[in-house]
Amino acid sequence: MAGTEHEVNRSAKTGKFVKDSTVERSPKTTTKEHVGGDHTSGDREVHRSTATGKFVTETTAELHPSTTETQHI
Repeated sequence: MAGTEHEVNRSAKTGKFVKDSTVERSPKTTTKEHVGGDHTSGDREVHRSTATGKFVTETTAELHPSTTETQHI
């Protein structure tokens, strides 16, 4: 997926993807993420619950590897 950098919008409450219009209406409860592109030293690793899409701690990801995913954003 290198070279396909783009932005995605997520609800901070649910972790689900949302439209640009939702971000405009609710900027305090949404987040814009930059995904894809080349993985360089500026990228960071995040962990999410596969059930809810919400961010979880690294410890939670280690304790529940079958229900979490690690992403480089």
